[in-house]
Amino acid sequence: MGSEAIIVFFLAAVVLVVGANFLSNLISHKSDNPQKREPYECGVPTIGPTWIQFNVGYYLFAILFLIFDVEVAFLIPWAVVFKEVGTVALVEIIVFIFILGLGLLYAYKKRALRWE
Repeated sequence: MGSEAIIVFFLAAVVLVVGANFLSNLISHKSDNPQKREPYECGVPTIGPTWIQFNVGYYLFAILFLIFDVEVAFLIPWAVVFKEVGTVALVEIIVFIFILGLGLLYAYKKRALRWE
């Protein structure tokens, strides 16, 4: 695949993204109501400032959860076909779990798993 094909794919991606955004802005219903910009707290009026910065630890914890959730999504199909794929797949899944374990060890060392 030459550089021309890469340029064509890149331009197609840009055109599709820009076109989808333009089309959605063109046909979407617009309502400029100030109530839409207020944070929603289950119908209860908020007290104090609502636009605050959250601790980055919450985001790190959520990302770690997603990583290990994706791990389960890969392990279940692998476990179903384990007898058919053989030893090579066993080695691959051990490497996969080892890499995820290194990520977990890194998060533990950085204290991303502490809930303070």
